[in-house]
Amino acid sequence: MSKLLIKEKEIVVPGEALAEGMDYLPGTGTYRLNDKIIAKRLGLVNISGRAIKLVPLSGRYLPKFGDKIIAKVTDITMNGWIVNINTAYSAFISMRDATSSFIKKGDDLTKYFDIGDYLRAKVVNVTSQRLVDLTMKEPGLNKLRGGRIIKINPQKVPRIIGKEGSMVSLIKKKTNCNIVVGQNGLVWISSENFDNELIAEKAVRKIEQEAHLGGLTDVIEKFLDKLMGGKK
Repeated sequence: MSKLLIKEKEIVVPGEALAEGMDYLPGTGTYRLNDKIIAKRLGLVNISGRAIKLVPLSGRYLPKFGDKIIAKVTDITMNGWIVNINTAYSAFISMRDATSSFIKKGDDLTKYFDIGDYLRAKVVNVTSQRLVDLTMKEPGLNKLRGGRIIKINPQKVPRIIGKEGSMVSLIKKKTNCNIVVGQNGLVWISSENFDNELIAEKAVRKIEQEAHLGGLTDVIEKFLDKLMGGKK
């Protein structure tokens, strides 16, 4: 008879048995040993139907096709921009992928993006040589002006965003901030009110620290109401 040995959102360690029997399937971060499902790593249990997977509590960002990230321009070449994407991979935005406008060969590329600029971009290619190509030729991909950039654990990004964007939408609504969460662990926060930016950052940090807890949306809503209370 099959049975679960753990609960949803429980933190488990490598080698820990998560379920017995063949009714459950091993997902990401787990493997089957005889009739048991075993944890491969330290992580947070996620049960989806019959599948059991682990969400890592820490780890570096590993780029993959389709990721929308925040990149920082670190150098400019004859045909594009070299950018830092918070990983060991080297990333590049070519002239043809930087904008819908035509950029003439030999044009001053600093007119578009300069060293130190932060950009919202999308991963379109990752090679075996750890090279990443990015594009900005989609709606919503642009230069991020003003505001502040904070760095979080990339593994906590799904909790910051929330189901169907619910968590980040809550923070935006309560603080009246513009927020972009990059899947590489960089978050851009911008508001005309500096104090509101700080409150939004505190909320993001709290989610990062308490990502393993249940009922987090209610906790963050009350947290924001308390911090914004004196500003109404």
